[in-house]
Amino acid sequence: MFWREVWESHGGRIAGVTFGIVLGLIYLISGFWDMLFFALVVFIGYTFGKRKDTAQGPLFQWQDLVAWLSGRWRPFK
Repeated sequence: MFWREVWESHGGRIAGVTFGIVLGLIYLISGFWDMLFFALVVFIGYTFGKRKDTAQGPLFQWQDLVAWLSGRWRPFK
C-alpha cells in the first residue's frame, strides 16, 4: 500500500531517475568527465519526471518553435 502511494505521487521522478541511471550506466565507462555526464543525465531525468509529477506543460512549445522557424526561413524559399 505504501509503495503504491509513493509511486502515485512520485512516479515520474522515479521513472525519470531510473531512465537517467540506465542511460548513464550505458555511457559511463570511467573518469571524471564521464561521471559529470552521468550526473547530468540523471538530473535531466529527474527534472523531466518532476515536471510530469507536478503536471506542468512541456518544456518546449514545439508548435511555436516550428511556426517561428518556418516564418523565419520563408524568405529564403
